[in-house]
Parts: sequence; C-alpha cells; structure tokens
Amino acid sequence: MANYQYDESGVLASYFALTFLTLILIPLTFSFLPSRQEPTLKNVCNCSECEAKEARMKRSKSRSIFKPRLGVKSLSTIGGWALFAFLCYKIATTEVNSKPYDPFEILGLGHGTAEKEIKRHYKKLSLKFHPDKVKLAENQTMEEVEAHFVELTKAYKSLTDEEIRNNLEKYGHPDGKQEFSMGLALPTWVVESKNNFWVLGAYGLLFAGLLPMLVGRWWFGSRKMTKDGVLGATAQLFFKNVREDSSPETLIYLLARAWDIEQGSTFNSAASEPALAKLEAAVKEIVGDSYGKTAKIPTTQGTVATRRALALLYAHLLRIQIQDSSLQQELDLLLPATQTYLGSMVSMALAHNWLACTSSIMHLHSYIVQATFPGSNPLLAYPSVTKDEAKLGDGGVVSYIKALEDKHDPRAEIIQRVADKWGHLQVIDPQFKVIGERIVTPGAIVQLVFKLRLTPPTQAPTEPATELTPEQRKQEIREEDAFLTGKEDTAALLPGLQVPGYVHAPYYPANRKPSWWVMIGDQKMNRVIVPPIRVTDVPYANPSKAPKDYRMYKLQFQAPPQVGVYTFQLAFVSDTFVGEDVRMFLPLKVEELTSDDEQDQEDEISEPDEDTLAGQMAAMRGEKVKKSPYHGDGSDDESSTDDDQSSGSSGSSSDSDSDSD
Repeated sequence: MANYQYDESGVLASYFALTFLTLILIPLTFSFLPSRQEPTLKNVCNCSECEAKEARMKRSKSRSIFKPRLGVKSLSTIGGWALFAFLCYKIATTEVNSKPYDPFEILGLGHGTAEKEIKRHYKKLSLKFHPDKVKLAENQTMEEVEAHFVELTKAYKSLTDEEIRNNLEKYGHPDGKQEFSMGLALPTWVVESKNNFWVLGAYGLLFAGLLPMLVGRWWFGSRKMTKDGVLGATAQLFFKNVREDSSPETLIYLLARAWDIEQGSTFNSAASEPALAKLEAAVKEIVGDSYGKTAKIPTTQGTVATRRALALLYAHLLRIQIQDSSLQQELDLLLPATQTYLGSMVSMALAHNWLACTSSIMHLHSYIVQATFPGSNPLLAYPSVTKDEAKLGDGGVVSYIKALEDKHDPRAEIIQRVADKWGHLQVIDPQFKVIGERIVTPGAIVQLVFKLRLTPPTQAPTEPATELTPEQRKQEIREEDAFLTGKEDTAALLPGLQVPGYVHAPYYPANRKPSWWVMIGDQKMNRVIVPPIRVTDVPYANPSKAPKDYRMYKLQFQAPPQVGVYTFQLAFVSDTFVGEDVRMFLPLKVEELTSDDEQDQEDEISEPDEDTLAGQMAAMRGEKVKKSPYHGDGSDDESSTDDDQSSGSSGSSSDSDSDSD
C-alpha cells in the first residue's frame, strides 16, 4: 500500500517551483539579448541631418547605469531570477535523509567487521548513549536521546540477529518490507484542518476571481481594438469625420484627436505650457489664421492633448525646432503612431471606395516621413534645401544639383548621393491576364501583372540593350506563366539586384524602409475599383542586368460582369518619397467568347491522347486524337516508311502484270 507523504521541508516544492521558473526565465532572458544578425539595412547618406537623427536615436535608446529604465518585463525578470536564487540556496542548505540504511555507518564501524568486534563495540556505545547514562545538553531532549539509542540497537540487531539480518538483506531495512512512500510537493500546512478556510479562500480567489478577471480583461481589451490596431473610439472618430472631400488640414486634425483618444492621458504636463504657447505662435505666423479655423482647436477641458498634438504635428511638417524636451519626446512617439492612424483612415475611405480621399491619406504618410507640409515643393525632402532655394529646381532635382554645382556649393555632392538612391518608380509592361484564356470574359478572375524597378532621377531610364531573341522571349513567357499560376504575389528577386535600405528621412524618429501602394481606380467616378496592396523591396535599376533588372508583382481581382472597354487608372503611391507617384491609364477589354474559341476549347477537352486507352479506341473508330509528344515523330516516320513499301510493292506487282502481258 502506498504511503503519501507531504513535503515537510519544502524541498520537493522548491524543485517544482525551480523547474517552472526555469521554463519561463530562460526564454524571457534571451529576449533581452540583441540579435546576432548583422543589420543589412543602412542609411543612404551621411548628411548632417541624418547624422543628427542617428545621434538622437542612440541617446534615446541608451540606458544609464544610475538611471536604468526598467519596465514591467524587466522587473518581472529580475524578480524571477531573485526567487530562483533563493530556491537554489534553500535546496542546497536543506538536509535530506535519502541515504540507504547502513547499520555499519550508524554504529561507526567499517564494512566487514567481525561479529565479536560488533558486540564489543555495541557494549561501549550502550554504556555511553543509554538514556539512563546520558546527561542532556542545553538544547537536547530526552526523546532525541531515546531515538538515537533505539537507532543504535536496531543497527546492532540487524548485524547480529539472523531474522533481522535476513530482512535487511532481502528488503533493505531491518524491519522488513516497508510501505511504498510517495512524496507530494505540498507542505503539510496546506492540508491541515486549521488552514482549510485560508487555503480554500486562496483557491477561490485564484480560480474564481483572478483568472476570470485576467481572461475578461484580455477579451474586452481585444474587443476595444480594431483590426487596424486602433481603439474602437478612434475608428468611430474616423468613420464620422473622414469625408470624400476631406482636406489635408482636416486629416491632420483627426490625427491629433486620435492621439488624444489613444495616449492623451499619458502626456499632460503643465510645465510645457509656455513652450506649447510659443510653438503655436510660431505655427500661426507661418500658416496664418487658417490654423485655428481649419483645425477647429477645442478649448474645453479634456482636450489639451488634442491641442498639444496638433501643434506638434504642424511644427513637424513646417520644420519648426522644438526647444522643450518633453514636447520633443511626445513628438517622437506621436509620429510613428500616425502611421497606424493613417492606416485606419485608409480603411474608412476604402469602405466608401473614395479614390481621391484614399490618395490624400496615403500622401500624408510621405509628408509626415519627410517633414514637408502638404502641397510643398518635393525638393524640400532633400538635405539642406530651403523653401527659397527649392525654386531653383523647378526642373527637378537634376537642375537643382546643376545650379549648386555652378555655384561650387558643397551640398551638391550630398544631394547627389541621396538622389542616386531616391525612389523614382518605373513601371514596366502592366498587363491584364486570365489564366488559360486569351481574352478577359465577364466575371473572370483577372491578374494584373506588372514589373517594377527604381530608376533614380539622376539616372537615365534603363532601356534594353538588344532585342530579345525568340528563345529568350519564350523563356520570359514561361517565367511569367509560372508566376501567374503560382501562389505568391511577389516574384523572387533576381540575383545581382539591390533593394532599398533605410532611406533619407532625417526628421522621422525611426528608420524608414519604403513601400508603395498599388491600386486600380476610376478617375472619372472617383472610385476605387480594386483595393490597394502594398509592395516593397523594389530593386534598383542595374544596367548590367538589363533588361531583366526588375521584379514582378501581381494583383488579383474579378472582371466586371458587363462586356465593354473599361479605362482604369493604375496608381502607385509611395509612403516615403514625396511627389513620386506613378499614374497611368490602362484599358481593360471585357468580351464574350466567340464560337471559334468555344470550339477550340471543346476540341481541346474532347480529343484524348494517343497513348491512352481512350485514344486508341478513338483511333480505331476513325476519330481525332492528340498526337503523342513522345512518339509523334516516330509514328510519322513509320507511316511514311510503310507508305513507301506499299507503293513499292504495288509498283512491282504492276510491273509483273505488264511483263505477263
């Protein structure tokens, strides 16, 4: 019969807790270690603006030894390791009596001692440790003395008494077969009757209170967030206020309101009020009274965060330097958050299929990244370009660089380096295709296949050096067909091509990797026909790899149900580069299958292969069959040989007939 023993010393419970902590602490600790992978993305320039941004980012991420930034995760990890160390110390210092029963060790004799010597030694011990002979020490009790003497007597008998010795040899214990003992990793006080109320209360609090609270908090917290990563209240704000004709100023104001809803209570320092008032005055000096009228700045209590966020956004877009450190810290958190808010705005605009509004929201991404006010000259995105100097580059960045070179301005070299990696998109051969069809039929699944590459404005567009040979053209068609029927929407990057890394964005408080939205719309109706997809890792043009220095992408949608020619607008909108949109009109012709096309399809389906049993049966009936790709040539040769032989034999027979005549 099993004997269950509770853990009096707490060793088993310590081992259990130690194992549990190990499973949690090791992965949690590894999450703090920096990645071993070398960063493959680097900035494209070393201008003073980018260098200042990098230095500011490093300072914000650096942690002082005297003022460490410890969050909940860090404190939990430190506390876990402290508890781990305490449990290890407890296990190491707790005596555990798990040794096998050894009577020689108890009596203080060596193994193999003769029985006569054992008896003599036991007499000495009995005279010394008999309860009647022992004088109790300071912290010693009579029960301890008696237990020790019983243990000595039992060890002596196990070596001298034949029956007890047999029990020892057979069962490992002088008392014979022992009960099976199983330790439970629970201390005794857990099951003591006097602690029942507290133990049951703790279990009830854990399983009936704390656990439902955590699950409910997770559930209702997740329901507050939309799929775009914003709170439901923020999405409701966008749904009510985003309109088909929303101006950029209105969208900026909505961003400030969204920040108030999401994070407004986090930043509410009265110490920055003078700096905020000074910042608002600087903004109004540039944009005039339209700042207050367009933005509709609220003045009621509880909307201070909206006012502060609006001033920070305008200061960022107008490149007004912020002196207050708390305002600068808030702006560094606000700007990355605007990308999430704008994504939710795009979803709201797409719910109504508003083409112009969707494009305006997408453009606001690049305006915020490059810190340029909507409608400003795109040249302001380049380093060290002022508003007055941007007028010199009315012909583009190339003419501006030429003007600087004529003045021997050292900025020309820096701007040239940035322009050499600028995201000027080139779209190659966009086509509407249907798998297995030559034409687009009503309601068919259409694939828009297009090729992209980046041709910087300082580089001439890549043109094919020579025309493709027929074999090369066939290979290209096979590759396009394989990509068309594949599952991936982005083709593999061809060897030798380079994609953009972190681009020039000195005013944005994070590294930025560019991407583009691709969507199909109807400009006349101001409607989005096909929702946008986002593409990234577009390769730079490489003349040595021309003409295949591009990457293929595809966009799937369903063709209109009516026959006709639809003139769609194919739009490519950058989320990083200002003024680098590409728009083109692409006609889609939807037509019904002709009788010839239907007959060809029926023939293709009905004719069996020559090598199959159905094909052989059809050939015996005189019906058409598909020629075998393996035996077609041989069959022709054999049939021609047979024809020659038959004609030769017929000629011989005719000659013999004539001779007989």
